[in-house]
Amino acid sequence: MPIKGILSDSESKTKRSVEVLQDELKAVRSGRASTALVENIKADFYGTPTPLKQMATLAAPQVDMIVIKPFDPASVKDIEKAIKASDLSIAPIVDGKIIRLNVPSLSEERRRQLIQQAKHTGEQTKVGIRNIRRETIKQLEKQQKDKLITEDDLEKGKKQIDDITKQYSDKVDELIKHKSNEIMLD
Repeated sequence: MPIKGILSDSESKTKRSVEVLQDELKAVRSGRASTALVENIKADFYGTPTPLKQMATLAAPQVDMIVIKPFDPASVKDIEKAIKASDLSIAPIVDGKIIRLNVPSLSEERRRQLIQQAKHTGEQTKVGIRNIRRETIKQLEKQQKDKLITEDDLEKGKKQIDDITKQYSDKVDELIKHKSNEIMLD
């Protein structure tokens, strides 16, 4: 595989890691109600674990409330059970065919815990990015060893993967900083 292909593959894996981090950070609570908190909670839907976003209309009509309106009213109990089993720590209120979640404001201590959780998740993502970098360098060195690329190409490839790694690591830091500010301000 030529250098461009190896680097392109690595960059797409790295980009995907950052996208996964963004999705994970959406589920970390800030002081404000957000449907992202519940959209990936899986409830039993006719024997299949299904994310809530595929089972119901999710809305946050107020800063402290999430409303879940199942497409199938028979699934209200399953959704309620899934929310109780999640790590959300919010008691669902069943009101006929809809479920309400009152999102309490966060204490200072809980905000700091959430920031630490976000930082830990960001650090895990950066470890994954560095692992992708290491694997890419191994691939490039093998190509050079097999005489498929020159030593100059190897060095150029290493510099490019280092640049990609730095770019996406900086993006991770930026995402974590933004989420930390969001948690503290709300």
